[in-house]
Amino acid sequence: MESIRLDPVEEVTITVAIDNVVDVFMPDQGPASRFRDGSTSLHRPSRTLEGGSVDELPLAEHGFAALVTVVSGARRQTVLFDAGRTPDGLRHNLHVLRLDPRDITAVVLSHGHFDHTTGLDGLARLMGRSRLPVIIHPEFWSRRRLLLPGREPWELPSTSRSALIGVGFEIVEGRQPSFLLDGRLLVTGEIDRTSDFEPAFPFQDAWDGQAWKPDPMVLDDQAVIVHVRDRGLVVMTGCGHAGIINTLRYAQRLTGVERIHAVMGGFHLNGPLYEALIGATCDALAEMAPDVLVPCHCTGWRATHRLAARFPDAFIPSSVGTRLDLRAPEAGSTAHPDAEDVRAASA
Repeated sequence: MESIRLDPVEEVTITVAIDNVVDVFMPDQGPASRFRDGSTSLHRPSRTLEGGSVDELPLAEHGFAALVTVVSGARRQTVLFDAGRTPDGLRHNLHVLRLDPRDITAVVLSHGHFDHTTGLDGLARLMGRSRLPVIIHPEFWSRRRLLLPGREPWELPSTSRSALIGVGFEIVEGRQPSFLLDGRLLVTGEIDRTSDFEPAFPFQDAWDGQAWKPDPMVLDDQAVIVHVRDRGLVVMTGCGHAGIINTLRYAQRLTGVERIHAVMGGFHLNGPLYEALIGATCDALAEMAPDVLVPCHCTGWRATHRLAARFPDAFIPSSVGTRLDLRAPEAGSTAHPDAEDVRAASA
């Protein structure tokens, strides 16, 4: 595969807008700063409290969304990566975290599962007919159901093309890699599956117009990549259905950049089938030696604990409101001070 040049940037800031966990007592750690209780002037009425109100907090839900802001020179540009599971979760958290939706220049959806897409409802009500481009893979629209062991088939809610267009979004479909932010952010498109241990999503069927057929590959799964100067690649996944190792290796091949600086997002290692892969995943990650590792959403508690134990210097727990600031080194500084900051904070 011929590599694609991804222009390096001076800084990327990633703010977790939706995740499965919110923890207002979580301390800052290395490049990660946290939302803290009492840090907002927003309040919600409460008839049972003295004073009649309580501080407003961001909310957690089973889903994922993050704002990715790229800084190059004097330019700051922001993309929304995924939108969460509920119509109002993203809208609420943007308000509480004081994140201005008008800064968003495009939306990238990692795949079509509704826990990554439904928050576009609230975003549309917040922004009106924004004409924001929404970057998706053509298989995004597939009608799907899950066949989980011991349960009845569950048809997943599907995003409506006509509804997205109707509320003012512009749909951009593609299987191939594509650039955003003037060549400074790369959307992977369809990810090659090359590892010998990542099984994708064997519990899924798709409707072909006449019958349900096995749809284990989740071909619409895609990631975003930013290249921080003299650090390496920052790779973000939504669920990582393609496999987190497949995704990272594909990012390396796409860009021709071997160094993985940071990995953040869902690694999809929860549940019996995927928990059996935790060891192999950790071994493959160890070969890549990322400086920063932030598992989110569907990674699962067993995998999260194993990752924390295996990569104590790189591991950073996620929480809604976490802001990750990844910067290029200043002239004369060490090559990877972010990792050194993490080690110091973990000591």
